[in-house]
Amino acid sequence: QVQLVESGGGLVQAGGSLRLSCAASGRTFSAYTMGWFRQAPGKEREFVAAMIWSGASTDYADSVKGRFTISRDNAKNTVYLQMNSLKPEDTAVYYCAAARTLMIVTSTYNYNYWGQGTQVTVSS
Repeated sequence: QVQLVESGGGLVQAGGSLRLSCAASGRTFSAYTMGWFRQAPGKEREFVAAMIWSGASTDYADSVKGRFTISRDNAKNTVYLQMNSLKPEDTAVYYCAAARTLMIVTSTYNYNYWGQGTQVTVSS
């Protein structure tokens, strides 16, 4: 079992930055692929970014490439999402997730554990 707790959300103006953190506890954190997803009101949960256990491979949604960066610190059991040049369309609840795989995966169905989410609101 893995428990995930997100933090770092908030209200920011367009063009601003936020860094989300996700603290993991439970099973061996380093054995999991970690991902970030988001869900806006009335929309399905969508993939944002993912990183394999070693950090050697990452993937991003086209909508955030060049603006968001995922990173992880296995010693601290924490994964981060640095979000720069934020846009109003980035407004959503952001979720951290863990997948029992060594590969990059981008579907919600591949992820076994989820955090409770943190709200990000970008004002225009």
